[in-house]
Amino acid sequence: MRTPDHYDYKIQPVDFILANNIPFCEGNVIKYICRWKLKNGRDDLVKAKHYIEMLIQDLDEDCIKAYKDCASDDPELWDPTSGPTT
Repeated sequence: MRTPDHYDYKIQPVDFILANNIPFCEGNVIKYICRWKLKNGRDDLVKAKHYIEMLIQDLDEDCIKAYKDCASDDPELWDPTSGPTT
């Protein structure tokens, strides 16, 4: 199969993604970042940004959940109005 001009690399992005078991969103970031100058320009950067924003949102939700889980053991950790107890 002929490699498109926008993927003229020593290691193809898809081969790198698959060989390293990179998840879907991260793989798409790699794909769009690798090809943006030679294919869709700004549109590819916007697509990469979209997937990065999805990853950040997922991370933030995981952090909030972990914090709430931890705070359920100690309600003072979750209630910002409660001060230190002595």
